[in-house]
Amino acid sequence: MSITVFIRYRIDPFKRDVFEIYAKQWLSIIPRCGGDLIGYFMPHEGTNNIAYGLISFDSLAAYERYRTALRGDAEGRANFALAEEHKLILGEERTFLRNVVAVP
Repeated sequence: MSITVFIRYRIDPFKRDVFEIYAKQWLSIIPRCGGDLIGYFMPHEGTNNIAYGLISFDSLAAYERYRTALRGDAEGRANFALAEEHKLILGEERTFLRNVVAVP
């Protein structure tokens, strides 16, 4: 069963430009570490402090392998440090979803 991790970020609305740099850097890091990146989504109109990231995996075990690879990835660690240094992320929620499929 595949799963999708739905990440809801509460970001500093005055640092959206730096958060976008942070998000763009994940576009190469996440696939290299084993995640199937659906995308990052930035505020455009309306609410200005909520962003999303969606990443799919073949299984929870694949997600755990990804987390291990991510911790060992120099660019991944640097990106986490960027977010911490600039205090971009005020809160983060992770929800694990499964796709609903038709029964034959």
